[in-house]
Amino acid sequence: MLVREQLGTAGLTGAEQAVLRALGGDQDYLDRYRAVTRFSRNVRSSEYLLTNACNIRCRGCWFFENDFDKTTKELTTEPQIREFVRRERERGINYAIVIGGEPTLVPKRVAVFVEGMDYVTISTNGLKPLPLRGFEQVGVQISLFGGGALDDELRAIKATGERFNGLFDTALRNYQNDPRACFVYAITEDGIGFIEESVRRIHDNGNRVSFNFYSKYGSDDPLRLDSATRLVDAALQVKARYPDTVLSHPYFIETLITGRSHWGEFGYDVCPSLSVDNPVHLARLANGNPVLPKFNAWAADCETVNFCCTSGHCNECRDSQAILSWLQVSMYRFRTTPELFKTWVEVAESYWKQFPWALGPRAAAPSPGARRALPLAPKTLA
Repeated sequence: MLVREQLGTAGLTGAEQAVLRALGGDQDYLDRYRAVTRFSRNVRSSEYLLTNACNIRCRGCWFFENDFDKTTKELTTEPQIREFVRRERERGINYAIVIGGEPTLVPKRVAVFVEGMDYVTISTNGLKPLPLRGFEQVGVQISLFGGGALDDELRAIKATGERFNGLFDTALRNYQNDPRACFVYAITEDGIGFIEESVRRIHDNGNRVSFNFYSKYGSDDPLRLDSATRLVDAALQVKARYPDTVLSHPYFIETLITGRSHWGEFGYDVCPSLSVDNPVHLARLANGNPVLPKFNAWAADCETVNFCCTSGHCNECRDSQAILSWLQVSMYRFRTTPELFKTWVEVAESYWKQFPWALGPRAAAPSPGARRALPLAPKTLA
């Protein structure tokens, strides 16, 4: 329902009135903007490599492609990990993005983060289910590469090099009707014919999906597409067919696949998902483009601060979470028209819908004494 300025803005702060004007007077979107920014202001994240071990060797996995498993040793004792989590809370972090290796191989370590953080999400290959008891509010993001038979070709490879079949089938069984689960589907031009079937199976399994981009690590041009338009169109068609299952917003889908937003191209100079305490980024931090406040990507030794949330090979990276973060911290870029500003609100909502603990009636409140996080978008609207 539209509420135009002439109907009055009684009870709104000056900043809220500015937001309402920027939204073309749409009160519904003002309420949605309030909800998403109210929540995001109380979330501050970092990423944690919890183990160097994994039960498969996916083609294109940045962790093993770049020998991250060989650069540091794991911190394995729970008391030491608990102390590390305590220090992270003192640093102002309340959201742990737990990756690996494969986190489901070390559930007791995951439990330490669940005990110490307000919000936890794990990234998993889906071969082992994360137990429900004690992990009810943990977000579970399940990788899928290419879809269909292509997923086994790219991912169903044991650490010994032996191949097997049915990885996607196993993940579906392990997380059927699990409200914690969201498949992160790395789509690729080679797998256009598998996209609809894969999304339909996720839908029928009672799960949701967000799109990622499969970067062909090790090739001469990992991000090259013969026809980005074909891949964009295929993804948008499936989004239209399964609007509640596919969480990814159309604006994000096009940005993910092309690497371009309405104001510029994604790359190191604008990527916000880098470790702010890694000194290699001093020049980047000084260039004026926003970053995720306090964000660090920690190695499995809980001492080494890695380059960023993925590999540090920026010319090979089109990571979905980094793209989403880029769009979110760039809210001021969307404020130029009401339509673009509404798009920003919708993209923000689609981001948080990936997690069972975010927004809505299932959202958990930060624990007492938790430090307030900086706003998701650091530019003011006033």
